[in-house]
Amino acid sequence: MRLLPETFPVLFTPRLHLVEIEHLHQPDLFYLLTDKRVTRYYHVIPLSEVADVRPVIDLFKKRFNDKEGIRWGIALENKTELIGFIGFNNYETEDTVPLVFALVQEYWGKGYMAEAIEAVVQYIFAALEVKKVVADVLPGNTASERVLVKTGFLHEGLVAGGMAWNNKNYDVNRYVRQPNL
Repeated sequence: MRLLPETFPVLFTPRLHLVEIEHLHQPDLFYLLTDKRVTRYYHVIPLSEVADVRPVIDLFKKRFNDKEGIRWGIALENKTELIGFIGFNNYETEDTVPLVFALVQEYWGKGYMAEAIEAVVQYIFAALEVKKVVADVLPGNTASERVLVKTGFLHEGLVAGGMAWNNKNYDVNRYVRQPNL
């Protein structure tokens, strides 16, 4: 496993660019993280105004600077507004990272998240030399499960109490992808 680079890695796909999340993106993230359709299966701290997103962005920046994780903003090609995010908060183990992602509801079902997942997973395997990417999905989140399977993740099984949030444990379906050898 390699450490994250000093400079934030911008990734490009045919329709997207994955960029560092900046404070100018606060309104975009506020819109994403306050949409109940998006957060139904994604635990977030309650946000009541756009300024509440600033500490979230600061945390993303700190984790990258501390080489603990990376969170890309997902933008359409030639646009600055974010339509989602993707990345990981920390290394689960020395050779495993847990993938997290969310997308604005208006862009669901158009293949954007599959495109972003593929770019990020390829980066993780090639640049960081990680051996496994995992994604934990709350039961019932069939859309996330479908996009993970579409991008080569395999369902490893149900992990009882595998996610902790607000002093409560939740069961999760674990999906795993390893590099193509």
